Amino acid sequence: MSVPPVLPSDSVGAAGHVQQTAERISREMQKAIVGQHELIEMLIVALLTGGHVLLEGVPGTAKTLAIRTLACILNVSFARIQFTPDLMPSDILGTNVFDPRSGQFNLKKGPIFAGLVLADEINRTPPKTQSALLEAMEERRVTIDGVSYELPFPFLVCATQNPIEFEGTYPLPEAQLDRFMLMVKIGYPSLEEEEEILARVLEGFRAQDLKTANITPILTAEELRQLRAEVERVRVEPAVRRYVVQVARATRDNRHTLLGASPRAVITLLTVARALAAIRGRDFATPDDVKDAAFPVLRHRLIVRPESELEGFTADRVLEAALQAVEVPR
Repeated sequence: MSVPPVLPSDSVGAAGHVQQTAERISREMQKAIVGQHELIEMLIVALLTGGHVLLEGVPGTAKTLAIRTLACILNVSFARIQFTPDLMPSDILGTNVFDPRSGQFNLKKGPIFAGLVLADEINRTPPKTQSALLEAMEERRVTIDGVSYELPFPFLVCATQNPIEFEGTYPLPEAQLDRFMLMVKIGYPSLEEEEEILARVLEGFRAQDLKTANITPILTAEELRQLRAEVERVRVEPAVRRYVVQVARATRDNRHTLLGASPRAVITLLTVARALAAIRGRDFATPDDVKDAAFPVLRHRLIVRPESELEGFTADRVLEAALQAVEVPR
């Protein structure tokens, strides 16, 4: 079935335009992904805001499949980097190779030059290699032998990590974690969803071959630029802005945290709330948008005290307490 073309923003309104496109992306994602609605929504948010995503879940929960599907929908180049202890920064960025015929060095680009990069099991490589992603994720460029190279548009890094196996892993440092706009925790599907997965397999769907899902590319780079501009026009009233700040400050004042949300995290929380509002068809953000954005935006930016971790406290519990402590504006 063919998908109708994207309508210009002046025919449906800015918020309606973003909502319409987000729904189309979601429908295409659901051709390959069963359930995982938060994952799909957050990937769309990252796309609309230019952020990067860290996915945490046990193997076999469609993390890689979701990223490959998104690359097909965007019709952009895709590169998967399997992070291992012996991976070097040059394996990610690329290196200059001497050509004896021309007598010159030519750049052999690494996988970081793809439009959508999957950093698989990113915590299995040492910090030196992890840090090779820092400039690319923040500046959208890389420096090789003193020369800077621009990365394509769009450029999106989606990293995965396994929350169970910690032997031989290297926890991401705070500077690296902060480069990820969102951290999404992925759980097991429900009984009905798992039955649907089996039904699709019996009908011929193969995760290794996305052609079996009939994914349709629906976005161009220029359309994405337009959508991002429309998200930036979402209004945020002073009361909602204050609510964003109060939630962030409540994470700093919590006795179970060593490190609360930074000012950059506050900006990110506001950005994601605006994107959620646009996806939901509104040109203004609400406190509910802020609440829904709080967990994926802030959970990986908080450091819980070791003694509190022993008592069972997690970043999500701190966030729950922060949201309960702050009065919601009317």
